[in-house]
Amino acid sequence: MHPSAFVMAIGTIGPAIAVGLIGMAACLGIARNPQATTAIQTVAILAIAFAEAIAIYALVVALILKFVG
Repeated sequence: MHPSAFVMAIGTIGPAIAVGLIGMAACLGIARNPQATTAIQTVAILAIAFAEAIAIYALVVALILKFVG
């Protein structure tokens, strides 16, 4: 197996779990307090964007390993 495939496999498991947990927490928060929907959605979308940035970093490292190494 090429090291870049290993980096992508390991580097995307964490963000995938994080996005799921963020979505779950947002749904629970909206269910408990529907008036705070806008604020909860804003924070959840921002948190998901930060979690997905980690997967993008893993992609960059995998591409560097594939084409440079």
